[in-house]
Amino acid sequence: MSTEPASLPSTAASALPSAWSGLLDDAATFPPGDVPLAEAVETYDARRSQWYAGLVGSLVCKDTDLGSVDRRLPLSVVVSGGAGGVAGALRLAVRHDHHVAGLEVALRDLDDLPGNARRVVAAVEAARAEGVLADDTAVYVELPQADPGTGWLAAADEVAAAELRLKLRTGGLDADLFPSAARLAACIDAALDRETPFKCTAGLHHAVRHRDEATGFAHHGFLNVLLATRALFDGATAADAVALLESTDGASLAGRADESAVTGARRWFTSFGSCSVREPLDDLLALGLLQETP
Repeated sequence: MSTEPASLPSTAASALPSAWSGLLDDAATFPPGDVPLAEAVETYDARRSQWYAGLVGSLVCKDTDLGSVDRRLPLSVVVSGGAGGVAGALRLAVRHDHHVAGLEVALRDLDDLPGNARRVVAAVEAARAEGVLADDTAVYVELPQADPGTGWLAAADEVAAAELRLKLRTGGLDADLFPSAARLAACIDAALDRETPFKCTAGLHHAVRHRDEATGFAHHGFLNVLLATRALFDGATAADAVALLESTDGASLAGRADESAVTGARRWFTSFGSCSVREPLDDLLALGLLQETP
């Protein structure tokens, strides 16, 4: 397994401001997109010649689909079997000579989150010792959708101590998968307290908070999350962060999203998975945060 990243054409890679580089991972095969894997692979590969190619980091792929990816792309591998599935997923990636750009593992033992986190850490360390996971590959541990109580925080401590990263769920197919602004702010603050980078998953298809007409669910905006992250890092109160997360004023949010603010936030809020690339891109263009390059 090579540890070198899949390269982008130099014109595509240099066309995008660095603050927005790798902002989202292409999760087209996941709900609600549910794009067939072969189509997702083809679309990702074709996009690498586009001016906005640098906006997208990796292609998010279930470990069970690794054998069906027919070309070498940067993959974020979602492990379906918890800590016990880490080694098998990575050995399969090695067998197919995939470039593993990221590894994502959800905690499954809700009755013992710290213990489950320790098992994930041990599995990651064993995989690195075996040589099937590069030392610099980002590993994200998904904690359950909950207010950060004692067990949640203890699990986050284990993740931070091992210098892994957190994965926060910000939406899904059911209403209860969308955290309140207060809960999301508390989770972000917990990550920042531990100096632990995090990514988000699900629901962040648009830059600004909005209510989906089809489902009625209130969706967080990725621009809201970026600015709330930066504000909390700079010492803002929880109430200030909640206000930013709840704002639907796109023009006001865009006015605060200068290069310094976004770059500072991206140190911690590294990326988010989205089944759509076009929607986040269109929002950034409409808000004047990106400009199309011929």
